[in-house]
Amino acid sequence: MSPPSIPSAAAGPVLRRRTLLAAALGVAATGLTACAGRDTPTVQLALDAPLPVEVPDGTVLRVGDKETQKAIEYSGEIDRFTFEVSWANISGGPQTIEAFRADALDLGAVADIPPIHANWTGLPVKIVASRFRQDPVNHPIYQLGIAPGVTVASLADLRGKKIAYSPGQAQGALVLRVLRQAGLTKSDVRLVELASTGDVYVTALASRQVDVAPLGGIQVKRYQAKYGRDGATTIPHGLRDDPGHLYAPVAVLQDAAKAAAIREYVQHWARALIWVENNPDEWIERYYVQDQGLTREDGRWLVENAGVPDIPASWTEVIARHQQTIDLLAAETGNRPLRAEDLYDLRFESLAADAIKGV
Repeated sequence: MSPPSIPSAAAGPVLRRRTLLAAALGVAATGLTACAGRDTPTVQLALDAPLPVEVPDGTVLRVGDKETQKAIEYSGEIDRFTFEVSWANISGGPQTIEAFRADALDLGAVADIPPIHANWTGLPVKIVASRFRQDPVNHPIYQLGIAPGVTVASLADLRGKKIAYSPGQAQGALVLRVLRQAGLTKSDVRLVELASTGDVYVTALASRQVDVAPLGGIQVKRYQAKYGRDGATTIPHGLRDDPGHLYAPVAVLQDAAKAAAIREYVQHWARALIWVENNPDEWIERYYVQDQGLTREDGRWLVENAGVPDIPASWTEVIARHQQTIDLLAAETGNRPLRAEDLYDLRFESLAADAIKGV
């Protein structure tokens, strides 16, 4: 992208179109640039400018949020979008960060560690929506999978064990928190660095590559069903592990059209989550059974284990908890401390909660 040249008189209509676009968006633009491969200019939005409300025609938002994509479709929210959503088959921290760097994704769904890791590795990102679970300790996302033949009945039994560890992912931070809860340090165990993608952790447990690994969602049921007869078990970790966020690169949030689209997406996202809560039977049948190929019993377990969603209107406590996680990771990894508040785009703070009032 090159800076725009000084316009001649003949360029007047173009400048007027750009000016009208900025005015229609209702934004404080910091500049206007015409990028290669685009038919229309990009209106640059300052990070402290009010979020634009209207999404310009032709805007496409590239989203990696596989599960909520289905909720948005089944709930009918998909028909209310005023722009095009291009769904990417991308999830988890490593994939979303890679896609952000390649300019192949605008918005991703992750837990609380990828936004930290992205900023540590030179990719400025910000969180635009957050979801949690009511009674989170009794409705955990993860359980600790124990390999066949390994005896771990409590967190204290982790001493000396080989534990799957994934830096930059929620599972990695959970392992560090579990060790601290057990009064152990990294030197008391053997951390085996493995990215938690697909069935990697399940396979590592079954092959005794590791003794312990955090398993999430349906992996818990599948691991128990497939390897329980061989002595495989799972145990609860007893900690809160429920953060879920939507995040985007700062460069995307500085694009006025994309920022407006994300603002609207967050509202549909929140209403779709409440639709799932209010329609568990349809969600189980259409998503877990027909789309994911699970049994109704497994789908029922997943819904019950997830409990009730919590979409806070204030991020004050959210940011405080995130700061604790950052401080732990900084101490354990040697990375520089970050201010948790800097990871959040506070213009979006109450947007999701406001969208579900009266739903």
